[in-house]
Amino acid sequence: MDALIEDGLFGLMPLIEMAVADFAVIEIWSGAFWLAVGKIMFSNIVLSGDNAVVIAMASHNLPGRLRRRAIFLGSLGAILLRVLFCAVVGVLLGAPYLKLVGGALLLWIGIKLITEEEGTAEVKAHVTMWAAISTIVVADAVMSLDNAIAIAASAHGNFALIAIGLLLSIPIIMLGASLIARVLDRYHWIGLAGAALIGWIAGEIIAGDGRFEKLDAAGDIVQFVRPGSIADWLDGVLPHPERALAAWGAGFVIVVGLYLAGRARRMSR
Repeated sequence: MDALIEDGLFGLMPLIEMAVADFAVIEIWSGAFWLAVGKIMFSNIVLSGDNAVVIAMASHNLPGRLRRRAIFLGSLGAILLRVLFCAVVGVLLGAPYLKLVGGALLLWIGIKLITEEEGTAEVKAHVTMWAAISTIVVADAVMSLDNAIAIAASAHGNFALIAIGLLLSIPIIMLGASLIARVLDRYHWIGLAGAALIGWIAGEIIAGDGRFEKLDAAGDIVQFVRPGSIADWLDGVLPHPERALAAWGAGFVIVVGLYLAGRARRMSR
């Protein structure tokens, strides 16, 4: 326990010290600084298309004012988690079975969103702002594990640049989520496509458990496969494991989600 306190709780003190040091040395008025921030913002926006779908699906059943608040708070919470992920990305991606648990959680989120889309008005009435926010944050956290590597590479490990670039990209992600939510209001079937996309991503994440990437000394991304992991086993069984499990994940979410939604409708009559 003494060693834990000395090193900082769970080793976070070195990260905090690194962040303070990064903020102290950045030159906020320099062109190089804003170019680096722009690269991080662009990486985050490109990699957040899937996340915008989740944000929209989780919030579009809410009234207008609550919807805007859920999108803002959910996006903010997700971005803050992504900043943390970028700081400890090597440890997170190397943890055994983390992606398996995250992928299973994402499958459940996809099924839950379908039951809310397909359920009765009474079922939809139970969707609250805080439930939508928690769904957004959890789903974004799972989907952002791999994205954190590309963002960390763009920043060359500078924690201050990561934090500023991600926070500045929030309005753009919110705008995208708001537009998708309006489309979901108008075209009901897009909700099923969005849930299938979440299932597809979940399958890819599960297939990648034990397959992780790290930044080498030059800032390049290098891929590793842990021996005996799920990814290692799947590589010996399937020719394209990520694609196969992605298709399974999409189908699983649609089939189970529609079944549960239908059962909920029958029970409510």
